[in-house]
Amino acid sequence: MAFDTFDEGILPGGLRSKNEIKILICYLFNSVKENIDKEIIINSILNESLANYFEVSSAFDELVLNGNLKEQQDNIGENGFVLTQNGRMIASQLETSLPHSVKEKAYRCATRLLNQKKTERENNVEISKTDNGYDVNFTISGGSTNLMTFTLYAPSYEQAQMMKNNFYEYPSAVYSVMLALVTKDRESVGAALEEIYGAL
Repeated sequence: MAFDTFDEGILPGGLRSKNEIKILICYLFNSVKENIDKEIIINSILNESLANYFEVSSAFDELVLNGNLKEQQDNIGENGFVLTQNGRMIASQLETSLPHSVKEKAYRCATRLLNQKKTERENNVEISKTDNGYDVNFTISGGSTNLMTFTLYAPSYEQAQMMKNNFYEYPSAVYSVMLALVTKDRESVGAALEEIYGAL
């Protein structure tokens, strides 16, 4: 297959043909089977250094223009894209032309980013400046009910941002640890910490 893309920032084994990038995008949509926004698709490919940003963005836009992807709202009203019948045909007929390692890396990253987006939608973190530093306000949601809200102090914005990012990785474990501590449930504390750090 002819190389027709910029290869800056692409690791060995990455994609250097626009057609390959289009096939990978269709494969991701076909595998995940839900609305995905453009940013998640681009980041799932870029984070694994599988293709150049400009080329992925351009390939995505061409798939929309050619009727392989269409914009659609999900069941909570957020905009995203889904495959059309033509896009599904590309995914099913041509995905075998891509290396398995490329598909696996991109799919794993896409599902991680989707889970992160879902976590951020269901749990909220707000950083606010104070006279002495920053307040980091956490809200853990259980559907329509707020299960827990708490505030931590951070001396710098960088530390506040680190707290926010770490919370989004394990919101359920944070809730379990804090609940177990205030109820003196030693067993639950151990189980929650094991979720974060592995077997202790």
